[in-house]
Amino acid sequence: MKINEVEQAVGITKKNIRFYEQQGLLKPLRNAENGYRNYTEEDVVTLHKIKLLRKLLIPIDEIRKLQENQLSLSDCLERHMIYLSHEEKNLTVIHQMCSRIREQESNLASLDAASYLTEMKQIEREGMRFLNIAVQDRKKKKKGPWIAAIVMLALMGLVMAMFVWGEMEDPLPIGLFAVLMCIPVVVIAGVLIALRQRLAEIEKGEEDEASKY
Repeated sequence: MKINEVEQAVGITKKNIRFYEQQGLLKPLRNAENGYRNYTEEDVVTLHKIKLLRKLLIPIDEIRKLQENQLSLSDCLERHMIYLSHEEKNLTVIHQMCSRIREQESNLASLDAASYLTEMKQIEREGMRFLNIAVQDRKKKKKGPWIAAIVMLALMGLVMAMFVWGEMEDPLPIGLFAVLMCIPVVVIAGVLIALRQRLAEIEKGEEDEASKY
């Protein structure tokens, strides 16, 4: 069975199927002649189980432990229910704080954020968890590598332009000129390869596509 057929049979994207393979949750056989993946009905059953557990917000590590018989399904779900109960309490606290702020504060200009943050810090000491504002989305993660690559490519382009200008003003031996030109070319190639690898690393995470399940 090809990956397109598995995608239709299970209802998840090829990207996530490959992600689960990378995480060791799925191990399809490969065709000895061409190296292509050959999915079986058992793989489809496995993916259905993964899909169900992920829709229930079971972490990847927990699913791996289930598959390796390091954790029973009953224990896994019991632990997860405790976690969900904790999250439910967290959401209740957040809802209550939102309600109180709405009642006490008339607009953003008069909002005393510092006092609320102090209160939230105390609540967090008691086990509550608010949003971690340090978490960045995928687009923000891509911005840095692109900026670094563009700056480096611009610098290397300037270096090459200077070499060409110098050659026109005072010609060098052809061999030396070729060597000098190879340096920025190699750097540019390295930058492009590193950029591609970094973007692939950012993209290879599991997609949050509950609506597509």
